[in-house]
Formats: sequence, C-alpha cells, structure tokens
Amino acid sequence: MKIPKIGFISLGCPKALVDSERILTKLRSEGYEVAPNYDGADLVVVNTCGFIDAAVEESLDSIGEAITENGKVIVTGCLGARADEILERHPQVLEITGAHALEEVVSAVHKHLPPMHDPYTSLVPPQGIKLTPKHYAYLKIAEGCNHRCTFCIIPSMRGDLVSRPVDEVLLEARRLADAGVKELLVVSQDTSAYGLDLKYQSYEWQGKQVRTRFYDMAEALGELGIWVRMHYVYPYPHVDEVVPLMAAGKILAYLDIPFQHANTRILKLMKRPAATENNLARIKAWRTVCPDIILRSTFIVGFPGETEAEFQELLDFLTQAQLDRVGCFAYSPVKGAVANELPDAVPEEIKQERLARFMAHQAEISAARLQLRVGRIEQVIIDEIVAEGAVARSKADAPEIDGQVFIDGATHLTVGDLVNVEIEEVDDYDMWGRLLD
Repeated sequence: MKIPKIGFISLGCPKALVDSERILTKLRSEGYEVAPNYDGADLVVVNTCGFIDAAVEESLDSIGEAITENGKVIVTGCLGARADEILERHPQVLEITGAHALEEVVSAVHKHLPPMHDPYTSLVPPQGIKLTPKHYAYLKIAEGCNHRCTFCIIPSMRGDLVSRPVDEVLLEARRLADAGVKELLVVSQDTSAYGLDLKYQSYEWQGKQVRTRFYDMAEALGELGIWVRMHYVYPYPHVDEVVPLMAAGKILAYLDIPFQHANTRILKLMKRPAATENNLARIKAWRTVCPDIILRSTFIVGFPGETEAEFQELLDFLTQAQLDRVGCFAYSPVKGAVANELPDAVPEEIKQERLARFMAHQAEISAARLQLRVGRIEQVIIDEIVAEGAVARSKADAPEIDGQVFIDGATHLTVGDLVNVEIEEVDDYDMWGRLLD
C-alpha cells in the first residue's frame, strides 16, 4: 500500500509555526510522510497568516501556487477565519479551518487522503515534529489574547487567552532539551499574562507544586540548563520578578516587549495594555538589577491621528530608552480592525518618511550599544557553517529577527555548538568575533 504523503506550507509568526509542528506531529504519528515538494505530495496543507494585508496577500498567493502545482489543497490558520475571501479567490480549495484547529485539520486530511490502516509505520520522536533547526525550538505556552488593541484582529481569529497547564509546558520543554535542543524561545500572544485564565493553578512537577504563572514557569525552565528566551512580554509590574532570574543566569537576559509607541494619547487610541506604565523608569530598574539585559521591541509609526510632535516624542523615547533591538512598521489598515475607523489617517508618504527617520535614529542607537560589546568575551550558538566560517548568534540575538555573529575561518564547528568568542568588530546590527575555544 502506498504511504500517503503531505506537503506543508507554514506562513506567519512563530506561534503559527508551532501549530504547523503539532499538525505534522499528529499526521506523522498516523503514518503520513512529509513530502519536500509539490510533485511528491498527495495533498498540500497551507497554514496561513491574516494579520496584515501583505500577509493576507502572501497567503492567498501561496494557496494559488499550491493549487496550480498540486491541485489538492487544505487551508488552515488565521486567514481561515475569512473563508469567503479565500473561496472567492480560490474556489478549488478542499477544506478551510481556522487557527489552532488541530483536530479539524487532521479530520480534513483523513477525509481527502485517508491514513494507512497501520498507524505505526512512521514512529514520531518524543519531542514531536519540528520545523526549526535541531538546536532551537519554539515553545508555545498559550493561545489567544484578552486584549483588544485597535490595530489588531488576532483575538477575533484566535480567541481569548487559553494557557497550557504548566506541567504540560514543562514536559514538552524537557523532551525538547533531552532531544538536543539548546535554545527554547517562549512564545504566545501575551506571555506575561500566562496562567491568568487558569487563575494560576498549581500542578505537580518533579515532586513539587508549580503555579501556572509567568515567573514560576520561567524559574522551572531555568532548571533545564539550556538557553531560554522570552518573547512577546508586556511590561506588567510582575515582569520585574523575572529579571533577577536573568541576572542569576537562569534564563537569558533578554526581553522582547512590544511597546508599540511612547505617546500616551496614541497608546490610548491603540488600547494598549500597560499604556500608563512609566516604561522608562521600568527599563532603568531592570538594568539596575541586570545590567546586561537586552531589550527588544516593536513600534508602529503613522497610526491614525499621529502628529509630528507625537512622532518626535517616540524618537525621544528611543534616545532615552536605549533599546538594543528594535523593529518598526508603518501603520497598515487590517480588515476588521477598529483602528480603521479612527479619524485623521496619516498620508502614506508621511508614514514612510517617519518610518525611515525612525529606523535611521534607532540604527545609531543600536550601533552605539553594539560598540560597547567590542572586546568582550561572549558565548554564541552556531546556526550555520558557510565557506568563510561560522554564522552564530549571541545570547542577545533571537533567530530570524536579530543580529548575527560571524566567525571567520571556523568551518570545523558544528551547527548547534556553543562556543566562546571575543567580539572584535560591529556594525549597526551584526558582530564579528574571534574564536577562543
């Protein structure tokens, strides 16, 4: 009997990537194989993104390509909440499900490509199927979000916050560590709200009670002896409790905090959580406790109603905050977002001009902060070996979004190695180091 083969296209954020991994893990456990190309696949699953217009268009294009190249396509993910829009463009799609719909996707695959009768023909490793390299993995701790930011439609697609019990999270983390993963990237829509919906319920883990709470989870993950990196953390007061764990080296001294803006009026229009917090004071306090802490953030410029003075306030915030890693987007209307109805839309040319000024301003800050690391000895993790040497990341750099460390001549190293380098040269975002090991 021919083994059924699935093609898979995963688009969007790391949280969607984790959904893809879970779907593939389930299908592999039932005997399906994963095809590397369209020709070898009996059916293709496309996990879509629907967050901004550009992502929607990419998803629709990918669905179209899969239909053209293969013909049998199932669609899942965030864009699945807008099924009419998908079917208008691609009526040939076999089935459509929404985000984090594991059972629905698997059922759809069963319907159009039945599994073999023997589910043990393809055994799955304990850590499941991963789409990341073997040395790092995303650990999704919750689904959905309780906030209603006016520029965002995630809650309408993924629902309110649903946290995973902490023992389940820690078991997955331990299995990943046992399988050789050396870096865990903790993700959710609102990582610091973890456990709120479960009222911080306690579960037994390795002979003791651990609460389903941000700090308790971070403390337990810190016992694994691998890199643990926190993403999508809102600056709630209880985040302060985690910084001493970073200072002690239990988890990476790295916080990814989406501030989005600095002006109080704009933050209120965005309906951002923690909009009234004195973020500059919080940043100063964190650096007092953990001087080496790395702060990453994202911002939106050109939000409806943003004045030149309010944009300048954002630039001033960057100067004072001295953030290490920053991303920025010009505001883009998202279908179904409340912000679309706000008055005083900023003209596109002004949005782009502000975006360019923002990035130029932050590039100077990033370069200056990297310059402070010249001469330091830092541990790095190897991501790739190329002809010139090794491409690595420091503890300050998350994969795909932050900078890299280049080690000339180190072609004898292996992906996943942890080595020490002396930082010799930097530019705006990347560093060059001399291998010491």
